[in-house]
This record gives sequence, structure tokens and C-alpha cells, in this order.
Amino acid sequence: MDPCPFVRILIGDLALKFPVASKPSFSGVHPSTSPCFCKIKLKNFPIQFATIPLVPQGSSGSSATNPDANSHSLAACFNLDKTHIESFAGKPPVLKISVYTGRRGNSCGLNAAKLVGKVSVPLDLRSAESRPHVFQNGWVAMGDGKKGSSSSQLHLCVRAEPDPRFVFRFDGEPECSPQVFQVQGNVKQPVFTCKFGFRSSSDLKNSSISEPSTSRSWLPSLKSHKDHNAKERKGWSITIHDLSGSPVAVASMVTPFVASPGSDRVSRSNPGAWLILRPGEGTWKPWGRLEAWRERGGSDSIGYKFELQSDTATPATLACSSVSATTGGKFTIDVTASVSPVNSPHSSFDFGSGSRPGSRSGSGSGSDFGFALPAQLSYRGFVMSSTVEGLGGQRSKPEVEVGVQHVTCAEDAAAFVALAAAMDLSMDACRLFSQKLPKELRQ
Repeated sequence: MDPCPFVRILIGDLALKFPVASKPSFSGVHPSTSPCFCKIKLKNFPIQFATIPLVPQGSSGSSATNPDANSHSLAACFNLDKTHIESFAGKPPVLKISVYTGRRGNSCGLNAAKLVGKVSVPLDLRSAESRPHVFQNGWVAMGDGKKGSSSSQLHLCVRAEPDPRFVFRFDGEPECSPQVFQVQGNVKQPVFTCKFGFRSSSDLKNSSISEPSTSRSWLPSLKSHKDHNAKERKGWSITIHDLSGSPVAVASMVTPFVASPGSDRVSRSNPGAWLILRPGEGTWKPWGRLEAWRERGGSDSIGYKFELQSDTATPATLACSSVSATTGGKFTIDVTASVSPVNSPHSSFDFGSGSRPGSRSGSGSGSDFGFALPAQLSYRGFVMSSTVEGLGGQRSKPEVEVGVQHVTCAEDAAAFVALAAAMDLSMDACRLFSQKLPKELRQ
């Protein structure tokens, strides 16, 4: 099946110019030195915030007239799927940016930020599914929201680009060994099957599933201790098979999820870890490593970090964030802010064949913001995301989105599916040890 259409709205290269006051305001805050930030709004999407560097009024040189001459920065990104695109067909959406000076939040019950001005950018998305389009690039005068005019100016670049993605959906919870479907609209077809199981420490030591010699080894920590059995979760694995029954990816828990001393939670200082493995040269080779832990504090989130493994370089962190333990969220790998443009294939791909597409057509997908990653890393722009259910929510059926440019064979897609399964299982592995695991996860 063909990939699903997606469009990315990218906002970057922000800079602010406004007249420098001769005296500080009554609050003692001088506008040329106080921090500035903006709220970026698009209908039906959460508000995003970004800081804005200041350009002194009256400056000369290329950096004043063209702030992106020396650096490129991504401030916000909105991902639109087919449903979003169709909902905006009748009335083009408007991107709204409100600029403030001061600090975000309240101070002593008063709003600590002062509105400087507003900018609105209409977005005509009719052609964005097929080719990149720039809506705004340069300086624009801001209205102050009251008098309708402002002497302040905002520099910004707003552009849209096609970002087709393959979408996969688990037909059940990963621990229940479900099928995985490729989805396009209302059409879905099976492409993988999952097999959940348990591995003992001896299985791990005797197999080729180990971390590269260039990185730390956690396998000794799998040594069994009877007094720790009640406070550790270990040995889970999930194998992804193609439709012929051949294994094409594995996610294996190589570091147990252990309660930190004196508590019933997995701490950030001692996280559990998975290896994501791909077949290669007659054995399994590490492709990525996922760590997960339980954050402390009021948010009570599940923290995670994903590193890309390499035989020739030190591991590179591609994602480090958290999701709510209660409501869940999305596990995302997106390196748009750190990369330069990259071509994307648009050919369809039969995941059952295991062959590589015959041709690639450059689309300019990627981003104009940012610098290139090290040469050994091929992942650029949006890489993947998967839904993650909270521990108190409904039964989890992860939905995985993978950028087309990152899938050239069945093994590519299977690795991302295995990573999504590992993240989903990490939510249960990070349950408080005072809580009971689902029966499928109890050995």
C-alpha cells in the first residue's frame, strides 16, 4: 500500500526588533534586556511556546537584515494528517503568533509577561501535499492587539512540506502477541505478527543479543537474586515476524526494571533498558537502545531515552522526553531541529516482499532549519512516533507512524514496530511495585 499523506507546518528563524526605550519601564524591566517569547497557535492543535532572540533596532550588517544568515532554528512544528488537511479544505487555517516580553507564568498573582504584538499568517494548504511551500519569510510588522499597529517587527519563516508516512497499528496489546496492520484511511492489511515471551539471564548470555563492545554492558545485572525477585521485572522480549514467519526484528529487555532502594519505583539513576535488534550477517545486531524509568514529583511521568547504536561510532541520542503515566501520550523521534534538507522517496512499498524500492524521487522533505547530523547518522526530520496509553487507561493498541524516507525494506519498518512495542511494555515495567502487573506479564 502507499503511505498516508501528512503535511508539516514548520515555524522558525524567529527574531524580534523593537525601539529601545531611553528609560526602563515603571517595573524596572528594560525591553532590550528582558526575555522575549511567543505563543504559536493553530486551530485544533495544542499551543506551542518558543523564545525569541532580540536584534537591536538600527543594527547594520547581514545578521540584522537576515537573522538566519548565521544560524537556523526551528521554533514550532505542527503535523497534519489527512483528517486535518480535509478539515481545513473549506476555510484555510490561520497561524497566530503572540509575542511577549518578560517571563512566562505569574509572579505574585500578576501576569509577568507583557504583550508586544501579534502576527497572523494564513495557510493555504492546497498544494502542500505535493510540494514544499513558503507562506512567510522575512520581517513583518506586528499589531499590538489594541491599537492595531506597532513599531515592533518580527522575523519568521513559515513553510509547509509534504511528509508522507507509513502507519502501522497493533491489533492488540503487545504482550498478547497481536498482528500488526499497515493502515491507509479505512483500509488495513496485515504485515507483521508479534510474539511476546520471557528470556532468562542464561538465554541472554548464551545468545548474540548483547550490547556492542564499545558501550557499557548491563548483562551482569541480570544475575538472579531471590530476594530481588519481587522487586524486579526482567527478561521480557517481543519478536516481530513478517508474513512468511521469518523474524525481522526483536526488542529484548537487557537491563531489568528494578525498584530503587527504599522505594517501589524504577528510578532515573537506575533505569531499565531494551535492545532493539535487526538481523544481519547471520546474527542479530543491535540497532537501538531504549531506557525507561519513573519520574518523581507531581507529574509522575514515565521518562525515556532512545539511543541509536553503531558499530563505528558512539551511541547517539535521538529522543529523550517523558509521557504521562496516567494519561499516556506519544513516544516521538523527531530530529528536524538538528538537520538539513533530505530527499524522500515517494514510491509505494510491499512490506511482504522484503525487497527494496526500485526508485526514489526527491521531494525536498526535511527542513530548512538546522545543521546536518554527523555523517554516520542517516535519520533526519520526522523519524517516527507511536501512541502510548496511560496505566489507568484503556487497553493499549499502539499506532506507529514512520517517515517514508526511513523505510526501504521490511526490516526497517519492523525495527520501528519493535521499538514501539518496547515503549508500550515499558509503561507496565515502570508500574509502581506496589501495583500488580497484568497476568500476561507475570512469568
